[in-house]
Formats: sequence, C-alpha cells, structure tokens
Amino acid sequence: MEEYMPIALVSCGYWLITISSFVGMEESITKETFNWAFNDPKIIRALSIFCRLMNDIVGHKVEQERGHVSSTVECYKKQYGMSMQEAYDELYKQINNAWKDINEEFLKPTAAPTSAFNRILNLARVIDHLYTGEDAYTEVGESVTCCRYDVKNK
Repeated sequence: MEEYMPIALVSCGYWLITISSFVGMEESITKETFNWAFNDPKIIRALSIFCRLMNDIVGHKVEQERGHVSSTVECYKKQYGMSMQEAYDELYKQINNAWKDINEEFLKPTAAPTSAFNRILNLARVIDHLYTGEDAYTEVGESVTCCRYDVKNK
C-alpha cells in the first residue's frame, strides 16, 4: 500500500482535474492559489484519496474480471491478509476520513479563495454521485438520465 498509493493518487488525475478547473476562474484565482494547490494541501490530498478509493472499490469486481490486478483493494488484501469484504470495510473507513478532512478544510478555508474550495467540494460531490451504489462511470447501462435528457447508449 505504501508503494501503491502515491502512484495511484497521481495516476488517478483528480489533482490535475482540480488544478485545471481553476484556469479561467478569472480574478478569484491568483498565482498564489496555484502555488497553494501545487504544495499538496490537505483538502486536495483528501479529495484524491476519496476519488481513488471510491473508483477502486466500486470498479473492483469488473476490473478483476477484465484481468486488472493492481488496485487498492488487491494491494490492501495482500498486504494485510484480509478478505475482500474486510478490505472494503477498511477502505470505506479511509473514505470517511477523507470526507472529514474535506469538510474540515472547507469549513475554515484560509489559504485559497472560497471559489477554489467550492470547485474541490463539487468534484467530490460528482465522484460521490457517480460511485455511490453502482459504478455509473464505467458501467453506464442502457439508459442514463443526464442534464434532464434521456441518453441512450448503443
């Protein structure tokens, strides 16, 4: 896990998505905001952990069927000698802790403008929506409601 997670957090791309979302926010985002974001603030780290773990847990079974072997769940199971369900339970505890960190940082933003914190929180909300219950990101299914329109997959 100690070897896997640093790579997994970078490779998931949520840090990049977060910082990229600041571009074009005009005057509310300054050079100092980008400097803050590039120094691994707690809220962006928590967001990355939350997103990576949600993705890995929800997509775990499908990815294993496809032959993917590296995932947070597999690493956790192997390192700690746990069953799949035990690994899920432990990783969900880490997800809850990441949410606590996001909320804590959001409630007292000082290092960056509130608009930046709003972007971070909204990304966490999107990921929570996509991955709560089923994997709505990978397994869209036959029909999905998006932006009040019914989109059919073919």
